[in-house]
Amino acid sequence: MFGECHAHIMMDGVDYARAKALHAEMPNDNAIRDHLFAYASRGILFIRDGGDPFGVTGRAKELAHEVGIDYRTPIFGLHKCGHYGKIAGIAFDNLREYAKLVEEAAREGADFVKIMTTGIMDFERYGRITGEDLSFSEVKEMVHIAHEMGFAVMSHTNGKRAVLDVLEAGADSVEHANFIDAEVLDAFAETGAVYVPTATVARNLIGKVHGSDDVLRRIWEQSAATMRAAFGRGDVVMAIGSDGGAVGVLHGAGTESEYACFLDACGGPSPKLDARLEAGEAQIRARFRRH
Repeated sequence: MFGECHAHIMMDGVDYARAKALHAEMPNDNAIRDHLFAYASRGILFIRDGGDPFGVTGRAKELAHEVGIDYRTPIFGLHKCGHYGKIAGIAFDNLREYAKLVEEAAREGADFVKIMTTGIMDFERYGRITGEDLSFSEVKEMVHIAHEMGFAVMSHTNGKRAVLDVLEAGADSVEHANFIDAEVLDAFAETGAVYVPTATVARNLIGKVHGSDDVLRRIWEQSAATMRAAFGRGDVVMAIGSDGGAVGVLHGAGTESEYACFLDACGGPSPKLDARLEAGEAQIRARFRRH
């Protein structure tokens, strides 16, 4: 089985508030072990976490060896004050504070840096990204600071312009990357950054109480078209990351669901597709450890 290249071990795939309360005072080892076992029992032995503000992912790194998982973590994600990201990380007000937080993550054993440069998809209005994007100058300096400290950069980013910005800034992987086009795929190919679409998030919510089913279907169809185009090109690095732990995406099962998204988008099972996804995961394994 493939590894999981984008998860949030702190979340439970059902109720964020409940998961948050469970870890509010300190990381809950029983919950962490349950989530890790959900991966290991399916043969998923690589996890790259997207961070949390409660220290859960750091504790998970300490426990992952119990089930033979190679676990990579940023400790916490980083977002600018007043912008999206509280759910997965810590806020900074300026680049000086950002640099101090990168240093703190390093002291706590981070393997890479996770940044959040945009909001998320609006599940009620197709094509809209919540919140305000960070400026290119900010993103460029954030990536530069992380690279200077020996870290690869994982970037939560949606929307064509914002994804182009983060690719130009030098991010090593871009997560979600919704509402992009051929120009953006050109930039992925030119930079070698890994495209991690997390397409199962929207598809798994269809028919649930979250958002408009019509909007969710359009988001999934758009993601599938982009994945198909990326696969067809042959020069875009892609990897499986389900956003495991997000609402509707259970740990372990979400990884399998994301693979199913690739299969549906790219014409079904094929050795070529598996090889591409294995190569993308290999890139993440190699890059997302501190050098």
